[in-house]
Amino acid sequence: IDVNECTSENPCTQTCVNTYGSFLCRCEPGYELEADGVNCSDMDECSFSEFLCQHECVNGPGSYYCTCPSGYNLLDDSRSCQDINECEIRNFTCTSQQTCFNIPGEYKCLDPVRCEEPYLQINENRCMCPTENPGCRDQPFTILYRVMDMVSGRSVPSDIFQMQATTRYPGAYYIFQIKSGNEGREFYMR
Repeated sequence: IDVNECTSENPCTQTCVNTYGSFLCRCEPGYELEADGVNCSDMDECSFSEFLCQHECVNGPGSYYCTCPSGYNLLDDSRSCQDINECEIRNFTCTSQQTCFNIPGEYKCLDPVRCEEPYLQINENRCMCPTENPGCRDQPFTILYRVMDMVSGRSVPSDIFQMQATTRYPGAYYIFQIKSGNEGREFYMR
């Protein structure tokens, strides 16, 4: 008569399977059988692949979980991270005069546009130099401010944005230039 070692002595640390004349030890998911054939040890799933999690993999007993950096939420797939748009959910500390601008992982408070003399403010991002003002001679008629985010890690060179002149005013000519922020010569126009 076969002796069921699993009920009489159960030498296995996790699951015991009785066989005719012997027994086998099995491990629960996330564990692997050690060389002694009896004990089970935790598998480090994070060491199998760097693609298990988008950001960071944390090994735990019998399993693993993914974490995201501050300013990101873990998505329903439990692997991917998505930026929290603090401006959209109104979780920011900007003043009522400032504009909230979402950036990956955080946000920035942008001060309102201030037009320098002789320009006059037309709206929140446009300044105009009145033609009747002598200080506006040889100055651009309008200055338009636009804020845009540029994702890091993109291949270069690449086009960031495009502007196009129109023939709205007869005899007008257009000059495009980078006014500031290009001290390191990272940008150019074509």
